[in-house]
Amino acid sequence: MKMISLSIVAVSVLSLVFVAAATTTSEESPATMPGVLEFTMKSLTGDSVDLNQYLGKAVLIVNVASECGYTYQYEGLQNLHNRYAADGLAILGFPSNDFGRQEPGSAGEIQDFCERNYGVRFDMFSKVVVSGQNKVPLYDLLTSYRDAPGEVEWNFEKFLIGRDGEILNRFRSAVEPESREMVRAIEAAVAAK
Repeated sequence: MKMISLSIVAVSVLSLVFVAAATTTSEESPATMPGVLEFTMKSLTGDSVDLNQYLGKAVLIVNVASECGYTYQYEGLQNLHNRYAADGLAILGFPSNDFGRQEPGSAGEIQDFCERNYGVRFDMFSKVVVSGQNKVPLYDLLTSYRDAPGEVEWNFEKFLIGRDGEILNRFRSAVEPESREMVRAIEAAVAAK
């Protein structure tokens, strides 16, 4: 009887160890996951950019497109850049052709379009895939944000990153760059030291 009880206890303990091991190895622990700013991306001019250079700033990452119904948001993004860059806000635009093929241009065409039509002076990057199984690792991490996980649904989704490199908020395409909701979040992010 004593031997059977010990066997049951041993099996129970082993079961708990197995369940604990299975749950911790099926996902990377937060300590081993890369941070949002631990990637190197290509700028619109083709230069390698280590995103760690933005650590210590509030960062707004936006997937953009030149032929979208939300393309006018470039103006609001540039206004945010004008207003908050000196306070520590960096806006990073990532062109993507994922939705309705609304970013068909070359890097030069995208740069020319943004400068000519919206006076864009914030940092722009090379065209990337932001949705689906071929999305770049940066967007794989962004779309796993615990408070709002899921695929990017359209152009001009916005991710606000704190000065510490942590994701603070996610704003869907319809949220205007200069909306009260975004401005409050940005002001809080740049005020954090």
